[in-house]
Amino acid sequence: MKSELVASLWESLWQDYKARVNYAQIYQNMITAAGGTVANDHIAFRSLRLVVDSPQGEINLGINHLGQIAETLGYEPAGEYTFAATHLYARHYRHPQQAEFDLPKLFISELIVDELPENIAQLIYQTVSAIPAMPVLPDKNNLESITQKLKQTFTRPWQVPLRSVVEEVNKVTQYGAWVLLHGYAVNHFTGYINRQSTSTYPDIDTTAHALANLGVPMKAEIEGDVTCGLRQTATHAVTEMVTLLDDSTGKEIQIPWTYAYYELAQRYMVEIEPGKPALFDAFLGNNAQQLFEMTRRY
Repeated sequence: MKSELVASLWESLWQDYKARVNYAQIYQNMITAAGGTVANDHIAFRSLRLVVDSPQGEINLGINHLGQIAETLGYEPAGEYTFAATHLYARHYRHPQQAEFDLPKLFISELIVDELPENIAQLIYQTVSAIPAMPVLPDKNNLESITQKLKQTFTRPWQVPLRSVVEEVNKVTQYGAWVLLHGYAVNHFTGYINRQSTSTYPDIDTTAHALANLGVPMKAEIEGDVTCGLRQTATHAVTEMVTLLDDSTGKEIQIPWTYAYYELAQRYMVEIEPGKPALFDAFLGNNAQQLFEMTRRY
């Protein structure tokens, strides 16, 4: 069944992500030790709204590409968000069998490269324009093949960037520098507070406080409020060694850069229409803008 294979794909990415973001493993250990459940509210991915040539012809490296993959997996667009100040656009996707198969929502964002200063847009384009063949989605009836192909997608498909390019782009858009380095790698998973099912950590406040007590660096604020239907916070982003090309020698070098953080989200009942309360199942633009900044490199 397709939904079961989708769940298997996300579980595989979760295992890879935990190996890189140890804060997620600390969270999992903390919740399970308290007899609770670890569930995932959503997975976030980043991309570039930019059309380039590929062996298969022109391809848009943004939501058009990742959204096609999401829809192949049975997901449907469920909301859109614009962040004009940072030249970002996002869309979230929901699977119609989300509750039945415990499937996370997807939050896919893109940097609108054409809105950036021309020199920065050119640096980005020159870095990503020479890409190999993108993974081709196999026959929809061959679900195992789809799962394997899709896992290959969540990496960086373009060449190793020049150090000077990443550092110059980072001055204008830390999001853009991040995508040049990490491509379509998972930006974050999200611990779903509502599903923790442990009286030890009944809400996002106690959970964030407990993680901080375990030495996990946490965002100073919890974004959102109960009346809006969603409160979110996150760990700091982990720093890892990334590969770049040295400008003078053309050889690969490694320097430290931010990768991903682990997010926490608690959802609340809101009145979708008079007399009809329902659990808020979307996202808040202002919350998301604050969380985008967690990968900023200082």
